[in-house]
Amino acid sequence: MTDSFRYIALHGVDPHDDPRAVRAWHWIQWVLFALGLLAVPAFYLDLAAIPPILFKIGRLLYLIIFAGFFASFSSVALLSRRRKQLLLRNWFDALIVIGAAVSFTWGTYSWSALEWVLRAAFMCAVGIRTALFLRRFFLPKRLLLLFALGAALLALSGAVFYWLEPRVHSYAEGLWLAFESSATVGYGDIAPTTPASRIFAIFVVLLGYGMLSLVFASIAAMFIGEEEKLLRREMHADIRRLHNEMALLHKELQELREAIDHDMPAVPQESATRL
Repeated sequence: MTDSFRYIALHGVDPHDDPRAVRAWHWIQWVLFALGLLAVPAFYLDLAAIPPILFKIGRLLYLIIFAGFFASFSSVALLSRRRKQLLLRNWFDALIVIGAAVSFTWGTYSWSALEWVLRAAFMCAVGIRTALFLRRFFLPKRLLLLFALGAALLALSGAVFYWLEPRVHSYAEGLWLAFESSATVGYGDIAPTTPASRIFAIFVVLLGYGMLSLVFASIAAMFIGEEEKLLRREMHADIRRLHNEMALLHKELQELREAIDHDMPAVPQESATRL
């Protein structure tokens, strides 16, 4: 984790901790990533609440998130020699555990203004954690992965809009609304009208901004990387040329000194002593 993200406290296990805890965290962080993704369907199933079975499934997903996070951290804590430091290094995940527990135990079919704020904050926390986990894969050499991930998100968003928005009558229209939202085009032919689809549109816009920024940044970094390679090659060529010239000058200077020593008459020892 870089210095710019230290304040979020998602550092994982200290590398100097028990090796078993370090190895366990290497795999458990993938489990936590998968559990975090469950928050998206849990949020919308809980929001839809009709039929009531959707409400129960959403609450069940919150319970799975809470139990999964709690069990994962407990297993790592049992192996760790620095349990207090482990909690301090990952207090952001502790907030997600608390948020999942509250989401499971508290709430009504019709959300109040406070519950809207709290549930939106919980989703933002999960989104930040997911983005920070995935940022390691967003490198210039993985541009195809970014395109594939963007296409997958667009396809999934189209399906969700088809489910949530009553004005969307086909998957193609849902896909078009997802593209309009992610690209922030806003032609106005289709627009979200229900609270659920509007909340989802907010996340799609944020994801669209982020994904497009990453793609264009990766393309720019790829071109800049090629220019840097060219500059490095030119710099190495200049360094080799300077090294050869310095070696040649050193050789000429050595030859000049030998010639001077050879042509200069030897000074008698007595004269040298008087001097």
